[in-house]
Amino acid sequence: MRVIEARVNGLILEHKTQQNIVILREAEGQRILPIWIGPGEAQAIRRILSEEPFPRPLTHDLVVITLEGLKAKISRVIIADLRENTFFASVIVEREGEVLSIDARPSDSIALALRAKAPIYVNEKLLQPAPAEEPQAPEAGEAPALTDEEKAEQLRRYLEKLNPEDFGKFQF
Repeated sequence: MRVIEARVNGLILEHKTQQNIVILREAEGQRILPIWIGPGEAQAIRRILSEEPFPRPLTHDLVVITLEGLKAKISRVIIADLRENTFFASVIVEREGEVLSIDARPSDSIALALRAKAPIYVNEKLLQPAPAEEPQAPEAGEAPALTDEEKAEQLRRYLEKLNPEDFGKFQF
């Protein structure tokens, strides 16, 4: 399995179904991986992305704090597979030269990686091409760059056409 480093590119609420989608984008490219996640995990990810303080540790904070207390650390997470419409991930924990791979949901893995400042890796086979940019009228021989808002709207339209069940139909 070849893994590619990815970063959280966005977190959106799909308006039709009211489902949260976290978008991972490869660090050195344009391919993406949209993952449908629950509202609790979306809130946990949203809080860390916005650097929103919380007076008491939440569950993901507690896990990272506990690991630190045990002199262990999350070294990376890997979104490794998709089987029967379910993504599978691993949290890799290291302590005193020992490595432990823990099975976890991708949403929890991402929330933990963000808190621990650990890299996120994705099985290359799971990545999809980013939505194609819509053609625009050229100015002085060049197409103008899309603004961040236009790119976000374009991504929203692309994701609205996707259905979580479609992921099980892809052949790898």
